[in-house]
Amino acid sequence: MRDTRESRLLLVLLIAIAFALITVDIRGGEDSPVDGARQGAATVFGPIESGVSAAVDPVGNAVSAIRESGERHDRLAVLEEENAALKARLGSDDRSRSRLKQLDKMLKVAGTGQYGIKGAQVIAIGAAQGFSWTITIDVGANDGIKRDMTVLNGDGLVGRVTTVGPHTATVLLASDPDFTVGTRMEAGDELGFASGQGDRPLRVELLNGKAEVKKGDRLVTFGSQADRPFVPGVPVGVVSRVDPSGGGLTRTLYVTPYASFTKLDIVGVVVDVPKKDPRDTVLPPKPKPTPRPTVTVTVTPSAEAPADGQNQQEQ
Repeated sequence: MRDTRESRLLLVLLIAIAFALITVDIRGGEDSPVDGARQGAATVFGPIESGVSAAVDPVGNAVSAIRESGERHDRLAVLEEENAALKARLGSDDRSRSRLKQLDKMLKVAGTGQYGIKGAQVIAIGAAQGFSWTITIDVGANDGIKRDMTVLNGDGLVGRVTTVGPHTATVLLASDPDFTVGTRMEAGDELGFASGQGDRPLRVELLNGKAEVKKGDRLVTFGSQADRPFVPGVPVGVVSRVDPSGGGLTRTLYVTPYASFTKLDIVGVVVDVPKKDPRDTVLPPKPKPTPRPTVTVTVTPSAEAPADGQNQQEQ
């Protein structure tokens, strides 16, 4: 239809009639004069709407079910991810707590001995059945690490640095057969040299063949010239066996080391030496002796003894 003046007038008239019918319907309420027409339209078009709804509803329900199923799957996936993350975090927390405990213990040793240390983590270990007992740590020359520095942990002496790279370093463990460190007995001046024996106790040769030593005595590092490769006062271990003195120039001891060389994780490299020898101050407190129970036996006189004596008097 062309846009003429008559068509525009017709459109305005139809709009006016529509508004008038709407107004009459609203004001009439239930008695609206157009209610009959609305019911007739409902009668004619109602079945068509129901048929269309019946045809469309299964599709809509299926789409809704698929959408809800996808949402449930997504929720399950999110929960599974959250549980996995929680388990990983718990495992990580356990390991972190263990490392924090090791670090705290090592810092106490360093503080007592006045050692300036650079903390490190063990990232590799050499084969014990190979040529040497070594570990690799994640600090190197860029961290101020140099060859022949003392390595310790919260228990005691671990070893010394032998090879240094930019970001890593190799440590020769005190258990290695080629490892030797000067030692000093606790509360005395008896000096010796401790050597590694693999998975067996350290072997210590005291310079004094007549030295009075007993099981349970403790040793620390004596220190090296210019504190390289060993600083003084680092706990070494506890005497577990003493060979009988044969009148020789030296005396042999066997020492259980404080550090467990198969359970190394957090270690420290001594980068600043103490101003004075800490001597025995870094050693852990001595264990308290376990009290031994004593048994007291009380003898009670027999009740028949007086009767026998009395019978003898009567006879």
